[in-house]
Amino acid sequence: MRPTTPPFASETFTLDEESIPFVPGQTVLEAALAAGRYIPHLCWHPEMGNHGSCRLCVVEANGRIQASCALPAQPGLQVVSKSETLTRVRRTLLEMLFAEGNHFCPGCEKSGDCLLQALAYAHGMTASHFDPFYPQRRIDASHPDLWLDPNRCILCGLCVRASLAEGKEALVIGGRGIASRLLATSASGRLGDTALAATDRAARICPVGALNFKAVGFTTPIGKRRFDHRPPEAMSDKERYT
Repeated sequence: MRPTTPPFASETFTLDEESIPFVPGQTVLEAALAAGRYIPHLCWHPEMGNHGSCRLCVVEANGRIQASCALPAQPGLQVVSKSETLTRVRRTLLEMLFAEGNHFCPGCEKSGDCLLQALAYAHGMTASHFDPFYPQRRIDASHPDLWLDPNRCILCGLCVRASLAEGKEALVIGGRGIASRLLATSASGRLGDTALAATDRAARICPVGALNFKAVGFTTPIGKRRFDHRPPEAMSDKERYT
């Protein structure tokens, strides 16, 4: 899981007027999480490291808004992670993510267990101010245990990185710009023809409803799902990350 700050960490920076210890090589996000301070994020994962694609982990550092997952911790750095400005920035980023995909929460089996949805609630997002794209990408149900809905993918790259770490490279993000999408790497382009297994970390790491298990949808009733009553910041690592 995420790196903890060793007892010999002597350097510090300031996060929301609190001194945060760190060791060389840690980012602001890593050091903050290690110290028990939560900064919202989607594409960062303790097992996968930083990716910098979602930008939800933005903070204000020495007067500039930057992604904390890519910002090296430095002695004396002044960081703000909680402000009205940052809340508005993150809410806008969330609205863009919702507009770019098909995220109809009431009809999604990942509702209540979706990090994107939980962060939208936490940032007071009630609607998107952007016209939705409503992509129509083919759903892939060729795998015996899994099905892929690229319309819900937020291009966080977590499943791609996890599959690469497992030596299978079963998934990849292809295309550019608005045409970018999650793809199976088999010659046929079908998920069922890849080496991806239901027991792989890559099959379980999706923070939204893009990669799903068959025959288990809606088995957990509303009110008993992971984010139904608590926001991500109130959870432990084990609870927060899939």
